[in-house]
Amino acid sequence: MTQIAPSILSADFMNLQRDVQNLEAAGADLLHIDIMDGMFVPNMSFGAQVVSGIRPLTQLGLDVHLMVEQPERYIEQFITAGSDLIMIHAEATEHLYRGLQIIKDADVKAGVVINPGTPVSYIESVLPLVDQVLVMTVNPGFGGQKFIPAMLTKVAELATYRETHADTDFTIEVDGGVNDQTIAACAKAGADVFVAGSYTFAGDLATRIETLKKAANEAR
Repeated sequence: MTQIAPSILSADFMNLQRDVQNLEAAGADLLHIDIMDGMFVPNMSFGAQVVSGIRPLTQLGLDVHLMVEQPERYIEQFITAGSDLIMIHAEATEHLYRGLQIIKDADVKAGVVINPGTPVSYIESVLPLVDQVLVMTVNPGFGGQKFIPAMLTKVAELATYRETHADTDFTIEVDGGVNDQTIAACAKAGADVFVAGSYTFAGDLATRIETLKKAANEAR
């Protein structure tokens, strides 16, 4: 099933409540919230207080992407804030399984993220544990970057792995450069969830989300 997860990194932070509620009314399936520490990625965004502020504003699932070093230090904060799914980077911690287990033990969905330079083989050992795998289709840290087509191979590899391993049941998410042109290839490769920030906010929200869903569904 196609799910569109607009990134609030592209929202107007002076009018965040308006934008969050407008996204829900426009047909978004999830809200993607990028947390950046200025160390793991060369940018900073916001912390758990923004997640807790958004939580009462919407019924949408909060898809929280921790782009931070040693994410296990912050997981509890984001659980308490009301995250529905917390994703941590495989490259950001020496204790990947532990971090994912902390999330799962709190009855929150857990996801693992891989950067463009990280192969799928690096995360095979945790695939039975996770609810979602996020394939970065740009280098993480900034919105508005150009989609990297070579990442489609990893999406397809994950889709095949999921089909051939009965102990796995994860969705595949893509993030970076997703628009009405690139989403079709992502869907065809096997992606289920699509993060689209710059594209979604560049026009009428409902029209943009509908266009994305149509392009993805027609490509399957």
